[in-house]
Amino acid sequence: MKPRIHPDSRPVVFRDRAADVAFLTRSTADSSRTIEWEDGNTYPLIDVEISSASHPFYTGKSRVLDTAGRVERFERRYGRTATAGH
Repeated sequence: MKPRIHPDSRPVVFRDRAADVAFLTRSTADSSRTIEWEDGNTYPLIDVEISSASHPFYTGKSRVLDTAGRVERFERRYGRTATAGH
């Protein structure tokens, strides 16, 4: 590798807010927030909305995301459509 052209890689904690799980890994990402890890050291903390701990593809569990509310909102906005076959 050429010197001085790659960003510094360091240990960073990524916390999945949906599954309440944290991962310590190496990354070039930076954060002003920190967290004390299980080993007693302090690392930068980056919150993520979804990771392999909560993504349906990796967990095998599908989640229903307020589909009834979306259908009702669609019907209110655009009115009820004709039934199929008419």
